[in-house]
Amino acid sequence: MEQRAIMAEPKIDERLIEACREGDREAFRVLFDTYKDKVFSIAVYSFGGDEAAASDVSQQVFMKLMTTISQFRGESAFTTWLYRLVVNACHDEQRKRRRFLPFAESVPMSAIGERRPQEKRYARIELADSVQGAIKELSPKLRMPILLKYVEGLSYEEIAGVLGCSKGTVASRLNRGHQNLAKKLGHLRGEIFE
Repeated sequence: MEQRAIMAEPKIDERLIEACREGDREAFRVLFDTYKDKVFSIAVYSFGGDEAAASDVSQQVFMKLMTTISQFRGESAFTTWLYRLVVNACHDEQRKRRRFLPFAESVPMSAIGERRPQEKRYARIELADSVQGAIKELSPKLRMPILLKYVEGLSYEEIAGVLGCSKGTVASRLNRGHQNLAKKLGHLRGEIFE
């Protein structure tokens, strides 16, 4: 038990990773337990809430992790390397699914203040779906920085490491992503409620 807590500390990551490289199943389980929620979170947002697609990608990431962990050289943080695997897996899966999936039209959200509690709850769900749909429509180059920043809470520097680009590029992509989202969600101005 104490060993497990120690292994989760960043200083012990090197030992944990080395144990994984040597085929230690328990070490890999600890790695999986530590990062499974983060991997799934990035994937689910990348696929606009499609949990089945996110689950598939998460499984692919951890299967790939088992076979490629020896390629981790420690030049960056392990999480940066892992998030890069997730981003690549999401891009690969989206390329496989090139087909267009139209979004259902949202229910008009006028007079929200006059709605009953269950109607407000439904309207919140519709609003969340609209935002998620708008994020899903962004190109992967704009979508991934948005997800890494606002879902995972990564810094510009961490995002740059994950995406393999400069902090300036991250800032530019976030700015363009914000602009695109503002255009796509402009119809919701005044529809946000408590």
